[in-house]
This record gives sequence, C-alpha cells and structure tokens, in this order.
Amino acid sequence: MSDKEASVIKVDEYIIRVDRLYTKDHEWVLIEKDKGTRVGITDYAQKSLHEIVYVEMPKVGSTVKQMETLGTVESIKAVSEVFAPLSGKIIEVNEKLVSTPELINESPYDEGWIAVIEPSALDEEIKNLLTHKEYGKLISDIIRKERE
Repeated sequence: MSDKEASVIKVDEYIIRVDRLYTKDHEWVLIEKDKGTRVGITDYAQKSLHEIVYVEMPKVGSTVKQMETLGTVESIKAVSEVFAPLSGKIIEVNEKLVSTPELINESPYDEGWIAVIEPSALDEEIKNLLTHKEYGKLISDIIRKERE
C-alpha cells in the first residue's frame, strides 16, 4: 500500500483524507506548519454538488469567523455556502478556481482548495472540528439514511 493510499479512508464511494479535520457541513481544513490552515470542501460535498461552474472566494485580508460563510460554490445543480472551519484572516485564495472551478471536482483535497486562513483561535476552535474517523461516521450515517 502506498503512502497516498494509506493516508485516506473510503466510505462507500467517498474519499476522506486522514491528515485533515472536518466540519459537519463538509468542509476540510489542513493545518500547515507556519503557513496557516488550508481550507476546501470534501469529496462528499463536491460529488453532491456535481459539476462545479463557479466559486465565490473570500477577499485576501478579510476576516472570517468559525462556521460563518467563507464563500459559495455554484454547480449546475445548486449554489452552496462554504463555511469557515476556523476563525481568522484570509491570507491566500486559490486563484486557479477563477478560470477552472472544476478543479474542486477533479481534486477536492489538493488542487481544488479554496483559501488559506491564518487562524486566530486555533487551539480553542479545533475542538469543534471532526477527526477523519468522526467525519467518516457522519458520512456513513448520511448514506444509511439516504438508503432507508
């Protein structure tokens, strides 16, 4: 098994990265040493939205609060809010998404990230996020309910 394979779990058809934390609303956050926290939407979220055609991103320098709107993702199916997994200052946005929003569908955990937040209350707010195992259970529960 390669490192890449070992760093993910699959729940049904959905990939969940083990190196991230998650929200109940299907955002992920990757804590990067000395770089802030990279944020995006999960594989489950992008597959639920289908073909993503537009991403409204926050402005660099703006501040966000945990679980308040960070931006929106628009697909041929729906418009969905993206919530900030952590409070802080936006220090970078993924400019590639302006011309190629489908990167979120193609690579939700790598090329399709949305923003980098410099967290203002990381130690406190991290307690409100889900581990990969907790998020996997949430996805399992959602799938089970959909099939009932």
